[in-house]
Amino acid sequence: MKTYRAQIGLILLAFIAFISLGLPDGLLGVAWPSIREHFSLRLDALGMLLFAATAGYMTSSFLSGQVISKLGIGGTLAASCFLTGAGLIGYTLAPFWWVMVLLGMVAGLGAGAIDAGLNTYIAANFGEGLMQWLHASFGIGVTLGPIIMTVGLNSFHAWQWGYRNVGTAQIILAACFLLTMSIWQKKSTPAHEPQENMRLTDYKTSISETLRQPIVWMSLLLFFIYTGIEVSFGSWTYSLLTLSRHVSTEVAGYWAGSYWATFTIGRILAGLLTRRLGGKTLLAGGLISATAGAVLLWWNPFPTASIVAVSIIGFALAPIFPGLVSATGSRVGDHHAANTIGMQISAAGLGAAVVPALAGVLAQNISLEAIPIYLTCLFVVLLGLYYLSSSGQREIQK
Repeated sequence: MKTYRAQIGLILLAFIAFISLGLPDGLLGVAWPSIREHFSLRLDALGMLLFAATAGYMTSSFLSGQVISKLGIGGTLAASCFLTGAGLIGYTLAPFWWVMVLLGMVAGLGAGAIDAGLNTYIAANFGEGLMQWLHASFGIGVTLGPIIMTVGLNSFHAWQWGYRNVGTAQIILAACFLLTMSIWQKKSTPAHEPQENMRLTDYKTSISETLRQPIVWMSLLLFFIYTGIEVSFGSWTYSLLTLSRHVSTEVAGYWAGSYWATFTIGRILAGLLTRRLGGKTLLAGGLISATAGAVLLWWNPFPTASIVAVSIIGFALAPIFPGLVSATGSRVGDHHAANTIGMQISAAGLGAAVVPALAGVLAQNISLEAIPIYLTCLFVVLLGLYYLSSSGQREIQK
């Protein structure tokens, strides 16, 4: 009974950690127009902050195995939350733009190791349904982010308010994880889980051997493009609605939050439906539906089309990332899965910087209306990659 309670407590802490990861991502899209005005920046300067955060994120996620082996999961959670909180509070005190960019790297370091470590742990020890719910926790955080920032802008007329409060909450959370480190030191497998769920962590394959597999590179490209699309919608929806389609700031802020809200609801439902429909069906349906939503956002045939499209896209994207993580072993082979998951998280971080940054370049040099076209094209590429990787998965299974 005590072991069962400890396992439940551990899972709840993992969910809380993913909520904390989502909050900063949700803040940025709504805060960016105000940050840009505060520092007198170009529209595409967002890429600098995204690249800095990604550099930190990729470094810590790639080295997550070594970090966790030294600090343990609990220590990694505590250190990550502290770094993220310090970076976010630092944003509000930064006197110059370059200081905020450097602090973005600190916040990225805080996020990377916990993301990769918990994804590997859940993929190795639990089923696809729990993976969907873990990422739904991220969706809760990223849904609350735009709402918090919108309240700060409308009630306090300062983007710093949102970052200050979220940063403080991160540091409090770091203290909570520090106090519960002993829970994470106990290594146990739920009795009701099949032993084959432990297989991903049983292999000690070298990274160089894993990188020699073509299917691994295809898998990394899947995560690069998918996460870039996901973050691009979160980062640029508010600017598109307010600056190009003339939606009021308050309405746009809450509808930007609806992107993440439908995203979260979709992951909760996916956790319930995974066993009934299967992960492959959810992935294919999500990709096709999200592509249709992107076309609607590009077409914009009626006044509320943008808002409807954003909600469709958020809901459709929901099962894709956790579904792709859970299927890593069947896609690349179990003996390459642990290495590949960490590298996929790094690739996702790179995509989260590069793809939205290129969207900013298009917006600056052409128009904000170029962003929906750009993202629709990326969805088409993503669909093709998913089909090819599925073919590779069938070959591995043979």
